[in-house]
Parts: sequence; C-alpha cells; structure tokens
Amino acid sequence: MELTELGLDSELAAQARCGAGQRLARVTAVDRGRYVVRDELGEVPAELTGKFLHNAASSVDMPCVGDWVCAEYHDADSHATIHDLLPRRSFLRRKSPGKNIDFQMIAANIDVAFIVQSCHFDFNVRRLERYLVMVNEGHIAPVLLLTKTDLVSADELARMVANIRAAGITARIFTLCSMTGVGVEEVKSLVLPGKTYCLLGSSGVGKTTLINHLLGRDALETAAVSGTGEGRHTTTRRHLVTLDNGGLLIDMPGMRELGILSAGEGLDDSFADITVLAASCRFADCSHNNEPGCAIRQAIDSGELNPEHYQSYLKLKAESDFNEMSYVDKRRKDKEFGKMVKSVLKGKR
Repeated sequence: MELTELGLDSELAAQARCGAGQRLARVTAVDRGRYVVRDELGEVPAELTGKFLHNAASSVDMPCVGDWVCAEYHDADSHATIHDLLPRRSFLRRKSPGKNIDFQMIAANIDVAFIVQSCHFDFNVRRLERYLVMVNEGHIAPVLLLTKTDLVSADELARMVANIRAAGITARIFTLCSMTGVGVEEVKSLVLPGKTYCLLGSSGVGKTTLINHLLGRDALETAAVSGTGEGRHTTTRRHLVTLDNGGLLIDMPGMRELGILSAGEGLDDSFADITVLAASCRFADCSHNNEPGCAIRQAIDSGELNPEHYQSYLKLKAESDFNEMSYVDKRRKDKEFGKMVKSVLKGKR
C-alpha cells in the first residue's frame, strides 16, 4: 500500500522532516497510551520516545488516530518508536471529560465527519449543534446521517429534518436504515479513495452496523440497543479501517460528554445565521437584549430566528468562554510551577 492510499497528500508530504533512519507512518489505533502505526509495509505496535514525552507540553501534543508521525522501526520492522508528529490539517478535540479543564484529542487529518443520530431514541438538535461546533472548529466538513428511519413514520422523519433546518444547520442530510440497507449506497457514494472519514454519535445509533455495510462484511461486533433506548458500547477504542473502495474510516466509541473549549471559530461557523444577524445590529457592542436596532431581537420577534437556536448559541458560547478562561489560568499556573521547579533544581547544582 502506498502512503497516498493511507491519506498522505502533497501538503502533508511537504511538511515531513523525518530524521535519519525514520519513516513516515500514520497512527491507526490508540488505546490507553499504546499506539499502532502503519506505513507501506503494514501495521506494527509503537511507543513514544522519552524525548517525545519530555517535549510534549500538553495532551494536544500527543499523537491521536489519524496523525502522521516520524517512526523508527526496530527488530526487522516488528515494532516502532515515534519520534515526531507532523502538523495537523484538521482535528477533532473536546474538553476532557469530568472537571479537568484541558483538551482531549480524538482524531486528526479528517476530511469528512459523519454525524450520526438515530431517529428512534437519540434524535436531539441541541446535541447535534455541539457536534457541529466540534467539527467546524477542527476544519472538517460535516455530513448528517439520520439512522433507523424504519422506526419512525415519514411525517416524523420530515419533522426531524425541518427541526434541523430551523436551527440554521445547512449541512447535507442523508437518511438511512442500516438494518435494511436503505440509504447505505448513498453514503457509500460519498466515500472516496484516499480520503479520511469518521463517525461521530452516541452509542447505539448504528455506527458499527453502518461500518459493516461499508466494509461489505460483518467485521465488527454489534449489540442490540436496550429497551430504554440507551446504546451499548461495541467499539472500545479509536481505530482507522480501510474500506474496499480505498476510503479510510475512523471508528470510535460513543461520547457521552461533549464539552466545548476554545471553540470561537467553530461557534461562528456553526451559528453562521446568528453571526450574520449580529453584524447588522445598530451598535457594534450590542448585547442583544433591549438595545434599539438589535437585528437578533427583531429576527426572533418576527419568527425569522428560532429562539431555542439562539439560546443554544448563548449557552455554548458561555461554556466555551468559561472553559477558555479556566484553561488559560491552568496553563499559567503550570508554567509558573515549571519555572519554580527549574529554579530549585538550578540552586542545587
């Protein structure tokens, strides 16, 4: 397999500056600090060098699925060590789960993100907006997939699509039923050789079943959704698989937490209708409350702008701003602590 078949393009290749004895490879799996990398000769397990770990300032600097790395191979190419990480042209990241204010890298160098929601239990426009912020912030093209259409009526499905459009979401929408295969061929037609795709969505929405359809075989284990509608995890780690047509697909576990951190550009792109309206307000510093000439208030009053959509924007912006301030404060404290340690060590010499 050529590196171009693994997704390497001319822009990424031009940025590769691997050292002597190192080869360019792509990270295909990450599981609890363990890595698998792939080059023209195949996949092997890999680990980070001590120097790499020492130079990594934060979790953002650590490799994730889809990254391109400079790797040194050992023992007849049976395993490798990762020395360097190439710049990412796109990425998926979120706030780390829990109270810790930090980034968690999910995947990198993705061309298209399939955002999957089930029409039965999982459909939620507000959660969809969160996914779109994450995808737009990482410079990835979004495509929406509504699955399990056989479990709702045609009228219900039409209302779901209308609710998505009412939220100002303009991304392409495809409806399908993975169990019967209806709509799967349309999704297959979107997947191009050498391009990288990912599936985003809660557990139990049909991601694994869809991957099996795209692969053309039951390569991945699936499990039934519980009676409460809660999904059951069938994917336990993030990994990149190659489809028969040459497309590359990243499968990953369902994410229960979708915290927003430092997503200003992603918010503007995801809520472009609100951004355009705000630019038409009479005053540049309009708070969109009671000021005269507020284009957003006028749009809400006239029915042009969905108030729930606007409230969702305010909530996500407040969350992003709060987490950003906390993150900057954390980084400042980390740097101060690092300087203190260095000064103490220097004094002992």
